[in-house]
Amino acid sequence: MLYDAYQAQQDFLAPLRAGADLFKTAFGEPVMGPSANYLIRSAAAAAEIISRAHLIHDRPAYGIDQVTVAGRPAAVVEEVALEMPFGNLVHFRKPDVQGQPRVLLAAPMAGHFPTLLRHTAQTLLQDHDVYITDWKSGRDVPLTEGRFGTDEYIDHLMAFFTRIGPGAHGVAVCQPCPSMLATTALMAEDDHPATPKSLTLMAGPVDTSINPTKVNKLANEHPVDWFEDNLIATVPRRYAGAHRRVYPGFVQLSAFMTMNLSRHVRAHMDLFGHILKGEMAKADANRKFYDEYFAVADLPAEFYLETVQKVFQEQHLPNGRYTWKNRIVNPAAIRKTALLTVEGERDDICGLGQTMAAQDMFSSVKPFRKKHYVQAGVGHYGVFSGTRWATQIYPMVRNTIMSAE
Repeated sequence: MLYDAYQAQQDFLAPLRAGADLFKTAFGEPVMGPSANYLIRSAAAAAEIISRAHLIHDRPAYGIDQVTVAGRPAAVVEEVALEMPFGNLVHFRKPDVQGQPRVLLAAPMAGHFPTLLRHTAQTLLQDHDVYITDWKSGRDVPLTEGRFGTDEYIDHLMAFFTRIGPGAHGVAVCQPCPSMLATTALMAEDDHPATPKSLTLMAGPVDTSINPTKVNKLANEHPVDWFEDNLIATVPRRYAGAHRRVYPGFVQLSAFMTMNLSRHVRAHMDLFGHILKGEMAKADANRKFYDEYFAVADLPAEFYLETVQKVFQEQHLPNGRYTWKNRIVNPAAIRKTALLTVEGERDDICGLGQTMAAQDMFSSVKPFRKKHYVQAGVGHYGVFSGTRWATQIYPMVRNTIMSAE
C-alpha cells in the first residue's frame, strides 16, 4: 500500500507540475532579464520550483565524454562490460589511452543511482582505467531474477573483478565498504587471481559501533521486524519489477532530507532567488545538484534488511560473524592487498573511526602497506566529490594504487 499511495500522489500532482513546467517554459529564462516584469519573473520562478518538486526514477546519464590525461583531452566511451540481473559493470573506456591501472569503483546501493559518483569517476579517469558498479533500481528488475541480498551483492562484486581480470584495484564509497572488504577477503582466501591489488575504502560503515551518528542510532531504534513491517513496500504492477518487495528510494530520500530539512528548504529558497535575479550560473549549480539528489532507486528488501541487521545493528564484520553463503569471512586472509581508508572530519552519516576500523581487520598486511587519512573540513559527500576530493584526497588514492602496482 505504501508504494501505491506514493504512486497515486505522483499521478495526482502530475498535471499541476506539467502546467507549472509549461508556464516556466513560456515565461522563464528567455524573458528573465532584470527588465522583465517583476510579477512575471516571480511567477516563473515559483513555477519552476513547483515543476521540479518530484522524484526521478530513471538513472541520469553519467555524461563523461572526455577527460584530461597528461594535459591532453582524451575521449571516453561508456560501455557495458558485463550485464548482471541487479547491476551492470560499466566501463569508461578511453580508446586512445592504454596501460593505466584498472580500478573498480563500487558505488553505494543506498537509494540513489551510481551517477552520484560521477565526479569521483571523472577524477579517477585522469590516471586510471575505470569501471563502476552500475546498480539497477529494484523496481526495474523482474521478480523472476530472484532475491538480492548481501550474498548476491558479493556475488556481483566477485563477477565484476573476475571480468576486469587480475591486477585490478578496488575503490568503495560509503555503503559498499563492508561488502568490498568481505569480497576481497573471500577472494584472497581462495587465492583468486583477480583479488584486488589495493583497496581504498572511503566514508564507509565498516564498524558502526564506533562514534555512532544519527543514521546509526535510527537503525538501532527498532528491531529488524519493525523495518520490514513499516518500510518495505511492493512494486506496483505497472513496472518491470512488479510485486518485488523493496525499500523505496523515496522513503530513503525522505529520511535523509528530514535530517537536514532546513538546509534543503534554504537551498530551494536560494534557487527561487537566483532565478528571480537572473543569476543563472548559480541557479544551474543548484539544479544540477538536485537533479541528481532527486533521482532515487529502490533497494531490494533482502539487501536492505540484511544490511540493517548485519552492518548497523549487530556489526557482523568487526565481530567476526559476517558470512557469505554460510561461510565465515576472514579478513586476516588478506595478505597482499594494500589498504587506504579515508574519512571526513564532519561526516554526519559515517562517523569518524568507522572506516578506520578496517585497518585492524587487515591484520596480515604489513603496516607500511596500510594508510589512514582524515580530510579536515568536509562532510560525507566531500570525501568523494568537490574540490578537496580532487586536490587532497585523490592524490592519496592515486599514490596507493601506484605503490601497489
